[in-house]
Amino acid sequence: MSTPHVVVVMGVAGTGKTTIGPLLADRLGVPYAEGDDFHPAENIRKMSSGTPLTDDDRWPWLDAIGVWAHGRAGRGGVVSSSALKRAYRDRLRDAAPGVVFVHLTGDRALIEDRMSHRQGHFMPTALLDSQFATLQPLGADEAGVEVDVSGGPEEIADRAAAALGALEAR
Repeated sequence: MSTPHVVVVMGVAGTGKTTIGPLLADRLGVPYAEGDDFHPAENIRKMSSGTPLTDDDRWPWLDAIGVWAHGRAGRGGVVSSSALKRAYRDRLRDAAPGVVFVHLTGDRALIEDRMSHRQGHFMPTALLDSQFATLQPLGADEAGVEVDVSGGPEEIADRAAAALGALEAR
């Protein structure tokens, strides 16, 4: 991508947002921000206990990500956020017009397997079903691309960068 967009790496838990985000940022030559770091402590407590977040829980988190994204406007950046619902993505777009989404997608069994091998993360695999139930894929009118998460992290990041380049060329 030649234009310094803010890219939101999105998807359900376990798709590799935290792994792919920094790799993609490196390929684009922009800073990376970990979306989980924007969660209020109460959100982390809820998820750690196996309680799915509500929209009311997510708004302050999305607003904090939006502030970061707005601050990167014109300079570019990559941030991770599940951004599962269209309303969440709309909120991010309202905060930072021109934001582009990379939706990491994949087979549920693969994602669950990857989640089960993560260490030190607060999101239990028990919440994966609620993530898939909440997920609203990118609409045709939303600036973004889907990238399959099969393969290794470097390969996935390369596919994401190529897909973003193709999106910009349209």
